[in-house]
Amino acid sequence: MPFPRGWVEFVDPADEDQVFRCDLPWLTSRWQCIFGAGCQGIYADRPDDGCCTLGAHFSDADDEERVGEAVQDLTPELWQFHSTGHRKGWVVSEGTGDEEVRRTRVHKGGCIFLNRPGFAGGAGCALHKLAVEQGRSFVRTKPDVCWQLPIRRSYRHVTRPDDTEYLEISIGEYERSGWGAGGHELDWYCTANTEAHTGTDPVYLSNADELTELMGAPAYAELARLCREFESAGPALRHPATRANESAD
Repeated sequence: MPFPRGWVEFVDPADEDQVFRCDLPWLTSRWQCIFGAGCQGIYADRPDDGCCTLGAHFSDADDEERVGEAVQDLTPELWQFHSTGHRKGWVVSEGTGDEEVRRTRVHKGGCIFLNRPGFAGGAGCALHKLAVEQGRSFVRTKPDVCWQLPIRRSYRHVTRPDDTEYLEISIGEYERSGWGAGGHELDWYCTANTEAHTGTDPVYLSNADELTELMGAPAYAELARLCREFESAGPALRHPATRANESAD
C-alpha cells in the first residue's frame, strides 16, 4: 500500500539542467540484502533463489558487453554452470526487431549465474562472487538490473512555468509495483518486509557504490549530506518496514 514519502530535490552539481528527486525515508532506512540469511525468495517454491529465479534483462548493449567481459573471468570453481554456459550460451533473446530484449538464460529454474545450495564454491550469484574474488565492486560485474535492485532510478522531463525544461531523475525504492503487474504475484519481496530492515548502516551508506554509479560522485556527496540532515531531525517520517524498536541513530 502507498505510504507518505519524504522527497528532497536538488540540482545536480555536475549538470544544472538535471534535478535529482530522492526518497529520504527509503535511503535512510536500514534495508539490507539478506540473501542466504532469511531471504524467502520471490517465489515460495524456490526460496533459495532470492530474486534470481528470473533471468536478468540487460539495459542495453553496453550492459551486456560489460557482463560478457566478466564472464570470461569466471572459472568452474566460481560458476556452477560454467560448462553449460559456455556450451549452450548464457544469453537469450525475446521478441523481434525494436521489441527484442536480451536477458541471461534461465537454467534449471533459475538464472544460469545462480549457484545452487550445495555447490562447492558456495550458493549465490557467480558474478557477485567474482567481484568479491577480484576485490572490486559488483557494480562492475553484474547486470545493471541486478546491482541496482532495489534502488530505482527513473526519469521525466519537467516543464517550468517559463516553458524551460529540466530532466528530473528520481532515486527511490524499487517496490513491488516496479515489477509491473506481476509484482503483486510475488510471494515475498524484501523491501516491504521488516526481516530485511536489519542493516547496521542506512541504505545511502551501505549502497554508496551503487548510488555513486547511478548519480555521479558530486550528486551522491550532496545526497549523503541531505540524508545526514534528515536523520538528525529525528524519526518523524520513516519507512514503514522499519522495525518498531530500531534506534533512530
